[in-house]
Amino acid sequence: MNSASNNIVTHPAQHEKVYVQIGGAVAPGALLHVVGSRSAAVRLATVVSALRSHHLPQAIAHVNAAGRGLEEIFDQDGVPRTQALVSEWLDSESGRTARVLEAAEKALLDARPQAVVLTGDSAATFAFALAASKLGIEVVRIGAGLRTGDFSQPEEINRVLTDRLADALFTDGHDAGDALEAEGIEHGRITPVGNSAIDLLRRFEREAREAASWRRFGVSSGRYVLVTLHRPENVSDELRMTAVADALATLAERIPVVMPIHPVTRAQVEPFGTIERLQAAGVHVSGPLGYIDFLSLQQAAGAILTDSGGVQEEASALGVRCYTLRRATERIFTLTHGTNVLLGDDPAEIAEVRLDDRPPVPSAIPLWDGNAGERIAAELSRRFTLELAS
Repeated sequence: MNSASNNIVTHPAQHEKVYVQIGGAVAPGALLHVVGSRSAAVRLATVVSALRSHHLPQAIAHVNAAGRGLEEIFDQDGVPRTQALVSEWLDSESGRTARVLEAAEKALLDARPQAVVLTGDSAATFAFALAASKLGIEVVRIGAGLRTGDFSQPEEINRVLTDRLADALFTDGHDAGDALEAEGIEHGRITPVGNSAIDLLRRFEREAREAASWRRFGVSSGRYVLVTLHRPENVSDELRMTAVADALATLAERIPVVMPIHPVTRAQVEPFGTIERLQAAGVHVSGPLGYIDFLSLQQAAGAILTDSGGVQEEASALGVRCYTLRRATERIFTLTHGTNVLLGDDPAEIAEVRLDDRPPVPSAIPLWDGNAGERIAAELSRRFTLELAS
């Protein structure tokens, strides 16, 4: 994927800039995929790949905060460079949305794509949806209809408003479509296709297994807990993060714990002395990992503790027991059909984490068959080929 920075839009702000990097000139009638996070890159990777065979013009827009280089999003094999895609937004949700909105509008006016393809629930996702709608550019939504019902979370607001603005909505399953129709979204705008993030997992499952990334941490396959936490409600408050660290330290007394830490998380918890506390307790702390290395750690884990929606999905697809440190999750499929257990938001519940003594059995979630990207590409090709011909 060529993501050379031929078209960079910057919007100066008091504390930071927002970069929107577009991979080269955008051809007439192009689909513009917006990437602002690891989960968005993972969701879009197989869609981008599948669209190539349909010969629709497409380009990638990468939303970046200040201080970050403008890196390529995918490597030569189409694997997302996820260690370089961790959000570093440390300001307010409203500030993020405002800055990305202006940068998005400038980028869209310059590129004039036929449609913007969005996934995820970040401020960048909603900002691009809003900018595109005001400019009369079609909005395509992947992973629509995910809901917690908790409007105290900015991600829930972003999900609902982005879905409302979308012209075409692709869902992970039929239940998400029912949720959208209950909100008044017309049935004809909704297409159940499955989860394209699982497509990428299936594509690189064997390579990840061969990588055996767990060995570098000195742990045994199936005998450790993989921990990944990044949501502000878990890591931005000193008292809460101290309670989480204490619970992880106690967990590490009986089970080896491996914890890759995102740069945004590290920046927030370092002033609390959390890293030193975890390391002193024997937690294997590392920096962010690439997609295949992290997938390898998930495959061999005896259990996963997370607050990430994407990790909940991947754990269920792999059949690895997952514990989610949140009071609600939008990934309902992982609770009803998968391996996910909702712990709630009390760090004391981390004591309930147990290794699974049974071999992993991938969950049979309807439509999560590794072909969602192809279904999305086929529908987009049908939709936009007709529009280009008319």
